[in-house]
Amino acid sequence: MSTLLAADAAGSTNIFQMIWPFILMFAVFYFLLIRPQQKKTKQRNSLLSQLKKGDKIQTIGGLQGTIVELTDDTVVLRVNDTTKMTFDRSAISSVLNSAPAATE
Repeated sequence: MSTLLAADAAGSTNIFQMIWPFILMFAVFYFLLIRPQQKKTKQRNSLLSQLKKGDKIQTIGGLQGTIVELTDDTVVLRVNDTTKMTFDRSAISSVLNSAPAATE
């Protein structure tokens, strides 16, 4: 009877030893890949939600302009005195100069 208990104890230890490297690999992937990507996505969504008229921005294509009009999905940029271009919000790369907050 004692040999069965010893065999069961040895078997469970072997299973834990086999699973341990996978748990360690998942932890490494989480802290080196998944978590930083989630942080970056959260920052980008925050940047896109805080856009307002008058902000000077840069698109992912390198075009710079000032926001003239905003909707939920699109942004209209004034590139120069006569040219206005419409872009998706997701095409915005960074905010160069933020417009001062309007006081009313």
